[in-house]
Amino acid sequence: MKYSSKILEDAVEAISSLPSIGKKSALRLVLHLAGNTTLKNQRIIAALQNLEDELKVCRNCHNYSDRPVCDICSDPTRNKNLICVISSVKDLMAIEATQQFSGLYHILGGVISPLEGIGPENLHIDSLLQKVAEAEVEELIMALSPTIEGDTTIYYISKLLSQKDIKITTIARGVSFGGELEYADEMTLGRSIHSRLDYNKEISL
Repeated sequence: MKYSSKILEDAVEAISSLPSIGKKSALRLVLHLAGNTTLKNQRIIAALQNLEDELKVCRNCHNYSDRPVCDICSDPTRNKNLICVISSVKDLMAIEATQQFSGLYHILGGVISPLEGIGPENLHIDSLLQKVAEAEVEELIMALSPTIEGDTTIYYISKLLSQKDIKITTIARGVSFGGELEYADEMTLGRSIHSRLDYNKEISL
């Protein structure tokens, strides 16, 4: 497609680089913004600038936050002995929406996937091990998507913690194997958290 303006073209290219946005959708958005002379554009620009300049990553759980420690980690009512291990911030938001979990989180930043070049060293596994060693953690809920990569990651972490006196559980298989956690409905995901399984007993069967 030929553009009448290099500025428009650059804007379309930038927006179409976002997930699930094609060139046509990006063009519609750009044209809407270009024809909008109100303060809405300034709000969007300011919000995006804040994402780059002000958004922080929680030093405890790797969640996004406005402060060095996120609101969940700093909440005194949360159960600090219970940690839910997840792969992404999107999974955290999905679980929080169920209102079935009152512990803390640890975001790995993905799962082990050799085909994609993601190994244990690319994930926040060392900080999880440090957290278990330093805090009074009694249980880890491995709430990773039920895929081969997710199960591989759970197995790897469980082996690293095999000498620790800590309970490792997995979410119940209300979430279908091969599915992504973020797409599960709130009721199914909530039940999976509530009806979690003892991982060590599960793999010994």
